[in-house]
Amino acid sequence: MFAPNLMKPNKSIEECVTYILNQVQTSGCNGFEDDEIYSMAVHYYDEDEIEVGKEITCRVAVNHIVELTEEEKAEARQEAIKQYQREELAKIQSRNARVKKTESAAPQTQPSLFDF
Repeated sequence: MFAPNLMKPNKSIEECVTYILNQVQTSGCNGFEDDEIYSMAVHYYDEDEIEVGKEITCRVAVNHIVELTEEEKAEARQEAIKQYQREELAKIQSRNARVKKTESAAPQTQPSLFDF
């Protein structure tokens, strides 16, 4: 149903995004449902003579709650533990390297009055 419209030669995904950003900016609203954005994209591809608007440089925030499976949670936890261990090991190694550096300095003998 929507796929043939994507193949229109006078349409592009870049212009679609520009159209959506201009529509969002014109509305003055800060949040939209996924369906609202999707309907703007469908409208862009349905209409052959549509005013896209000027390109907008902006940042878009997408607020989705990501639900991880138990397996993904366990994997993320293990990766976090490994990263923490690597960081702590690096701290210990750098601390030991500084201590060895000061110890390896050649001991300077202090001249004695009795050596003459």
